[in-house]
Amino acid sequence: MQADTHGGRAKCLQRLVRLDLPVPRTIALSFDAVHRIAAGEMPDMAALLAPFGATPLLCVRPSSEDPDWGGPNAVLNIGMNDARYLDLSEQIGKQAASDIYLRFVQSYAIHVARLDPDVFEEVAPDPVQGLGEALRAYEDETDEAFPQDPAVQLGQVLRSMARAWEGTTARLLRQAKGAPKDAGLGLVVQQLALGIGPGESGSGVMQLVDSRTGAQQITGRYLSQSQGRDALRGGEDSIFLTRDPRGPSLEELAPDAFAEIRAHTRLMREKLREEMQTEFTIEDGKVWILDGIRVARNARAAVAIAVALAEDGIIPREEALMRVEPRALNELLHRQVDPEAPRDILAHGIAASPGAASGKVVFTAAEAQAAAARGEPCVLVRRETSPEDIRGMHAASAILTERGGITSHAAVIGRGIGLPCVVGASDIRFQTRRKMLTMPGGQVIRAGETITVDGTNGEVLAGEAPLLEAARDAAFQTLMSWADETRDIAVRANADTPADAELARNFNARGIGLCRTEHMFFEADRLTVMREMIFADTSEDRAAVLERLLPMQRADFADLFRIMQGQPVCIRLFDPPLHEFLPADRAGHLQLAEALDMPVSDVTRRVEALGEYNPMLGMRGVRLGITVPEIYDMQARAIFEATLEASREGEAPVVPEIMIPLVSARREVEIVKTRIDAVAAAVRNERQRDFAYRLGVMVETPRAALRAGEIAPLVSFLSFGTNDLTQMTYGLSRDDAGRFMSAYVQQGVFPEDPFHVLDTDGVGELLRIGAERGRAANPDIVLSICGEHGGNPESISFCRDAGFTYVSCSPFRVPVARLAAAQLSVRDRIGTPEAVLAQDPSRSVG
Repeated sequence: MQADTHGGRAKCLQRLVRLDLPVPRTIALSFDAVHRIAAGEMPDMAALLAPFGATPLLCVRPSSEDPDWGGPNAVLNIGMNDARYLDLSEQIGKQAASDIYLRFVQSYAIHVARLDPDVFEEVAPDPVQGLGEALRAYEDETDEAFPQDPAVQLGQVLRSMARAWEGTTARLLRQAKGAPKDAGLGLVVQQLALGIGPGESGSGVMQLVDSRTGAQQITGRYLSQSQGRDALRGGEDSIFLTRDPRGPSLEELAPDAFAEIRAHTRLMREKLREEMQTEFTIEDGKVWILDGIRVARNARAAVAIAVALAEDGIIPREEALMRVEPRALNELLHRQVDPEAPRDILAHGIAASPGAASGKVVFTAAEAQAAAARGEPCVLVRRETSPEDIRGMHAASAILTERGGITSHAAVIGRGIGLPCVVGASDIRFQTRRKMLTMPGGQVIRAGETITVDGTNGEVLAGEAPLLEAARDAAFQTLMSWADETRDIAVRANADTPADAELARNFNARGIGLCRTEHMFFEADRLTVMREMIFADTSEDRAAVLERLLPMQRADFADLFRIMQGQPVCIRLFDPPLHEFLPADRAGHLQLAEALDMPVSDVTRRVEALGEYNPMLGMRGVRLGITVPEIYDMQARAIFEATLEASREGEAPVVPEIMIPLVSARREVEIVKTRIDAVAAAVRNERQRDFAYRLGVMVETPRAALRAGEIAPLVSFLSFGTNDLTQMTYGLSRDDAGRFMSAYVQQGVFPEDPFHVLDTDGVGELLRIGAERGRAANPDIVLSICGEHGGNPESISFCRDAGFTYVSCSPFRVPVARLAAAQLSVRDRIGTPEAVLAQDPSRSVG
């Protein structure tokens, strides 16, 4: 019997029988048999009933290939009729027999005859009286007596469940969960263990781990005089399994049965190689195992369970790695909204940076900093963020923007510093001047009111939602160490500050793959100096102003080198257009005029002169470095002086990597390289000390990828900036694409948002061309990607296949990338993920 022909529940029960566990007699119907039943082709019911004896009581349960796909409700007590009722009344008492019959009548009426549940609302709570009322209600609604023939009852149950599975609504629901259109359903017909009757009788569930933490502890509930999963709905009458000071337990009530169930569950863990939840029934002291279900778990528990199974020798480490979804690690790295708590959703946007946080709404970076100074958590609300908002973003607990997509400024910075972020919330009316938000449902949120931003799900919630803390525990560290032993591609971090670098080290990144130096210029003491440089009229004046920034940059770089302790650090030279450092409104112009002792009209004219129709395609990156070379000269000197300062006696010398952004032509590289080499020579001469460095380019334009063969001989590395490369290849603004991207994906224009998942066909072809031509011209060239795609498992797979040396991503995505890379390595060595998971009950155990 296979899970893909009879379903996971049937496969699991077959295994339990082979383990000699006390499973009631069971017959499994295949997907094909159930499909024929749905079409009206019924099996021989007499033959189906024969193995169960003369007067059986049965239950029918669904058995889909994947339990997450759902299925019709189980139906218990099939075979109950007037004659069987009289027999049971003598055996177990009229009250218990009435309870069993009443349960079946109501279940059959609702799930098979499709009667409205309201029909039975007035049925008396006493089973004896309620049974008569329920039978009369059934007859009134259907104009026929309740069926008495067990064969008819079973046939109608099977037909109803089969047709329910193949109905349009059920099909759409399971397809939404990832099931194929032709997903099959098996049905399991099982002799019933009553759980209601004399002696100690009842039902319950047991598992050996906590579903939220993965900790080894017996959890579950038991309810006397119950059936199925009643114990989980039994309220105050349900009792604990193990001894507990809060109340009675099964261990005290029926110690022998408790010990037997625990032993069976442990055996299932060992032999099925999975943490299982055991569904059991006790019938007059005798234990029956009705089912085994893979324990439900969150990400934290999934990691703990996989590691524990491997450490106990039940599964190999490679399989433990394959059992954890890389993206699920985000739940461990960030605080999350408690999934069991009610969610008052105000609005939806794009889930741009995972995690959740609550805080009072503020509308400016200055307000965010003020709130942080008072120790008040806040949510920074902006139409869209800009580099000027950096300090406010660091001060905030979360970010919410009206505009932007997955690679917008807010999204990239949010992921980099681990800040929950929802962008592109265009359904919200942002009234920033009036400091209020109007939600799609009409609710108004004003400055100072509290909201929760769920960056994992892209939701804005009312008030302060209950949060679960991040959980980077010992199991997580163990799994990551196994991943590092297994993976064959390096993972670096994008880190702009010493705090980012510390985070990268903590997440075991193998160096910094992208340090965006422009973020260092937005501190208050540096921003004014930058503005003075922008307003300088001559090269000499600019150099003089930049001389004041030199020691600050040098200290920044020295800190990064020390923190990374010999790991490579790739520093991207100044990239953004200069206008980003200037105020955009009249009040800002006035403040700048006062700071620079200039007429406000001169300031306004200079700001307007620096304006561009399309700044993303204007004077930025290497173009700025060539036209205003003093900036790159200063940064190169700061890097080289920091290199000497951070290189310690007796340790491996620091070898910085300098990256030129937005290159399109070989000549651009030649010009910048000449100046950087000259600065290096000057520093060596002044300090009388030698050092090495590597120069490379950031491939962000299609032309740079196409002409990589010309560029590669001049440099040591090519790092593909896939954010801008995607933007330029598609001709899409990464900040504005979020407005229509969901519609494009829904209608099949693009399979996925190309800013979220690397377009391996179009952009990927440019990467392959660049890699092949670059490697042909310079066999020793180092290849990498440093855009946000670097943390995606799909992108990492592409990079491995294309022969890239490393990927780089935001610090909080480093663990995701490390695990994804390890899984790809396992897949390549063993064949396919299915080969590793061939015996994984998560696929075959229902």
